[in-house]
Amino acid sequence: MNAEKPQPETPSGELSLRVLAMPADTNPAGNIFGGWAMGQMDMAGAMHATSIAATRVATVAIDGMKFHKPIHVGDEVSCYTSVQRVGRTSITLLIQMWVRRARHGQPVHVTEAVFTYVALDDKGQPVELKKP
Repeated sequence: MNAEKPQPETPSGELSLRVLAMPADTNPAGNIFGGWAMGQMDMAGAMHATSIAATRVATVAIDGMKFHKPIHVGDEVSCYTSVQRVGRTSITLLIQMWVRRARHGQPVHVTEAVFTYVALDDKGQPVELKKP
């Protein structure tokens, strides 16, 4: 049996996106769609990866997506990104999503995943990352 890793108590990494969860993004149960959350996380990660790559990037993998708690309409949703690995052409980020219920109180950790992006040239082909 695999032991679950403990949930973080506070956000870590770079704040890469903040948005408000709206009624149009709900499922029939009244919670925000998981696909909406994944899209926001991907946008946050792509912005962070682009700043590292200094070129456009494409998502090539999403690993370990875990939904810990629901997101509600009116929640302030924040995505925090942290670099896990920089390869020859790819960047791997841990992306955590946190919410403040009705935009008040302490942040609540709702989901996380590891996203991998590949740097692309102007023809859409993988390109080596420049060394800092």
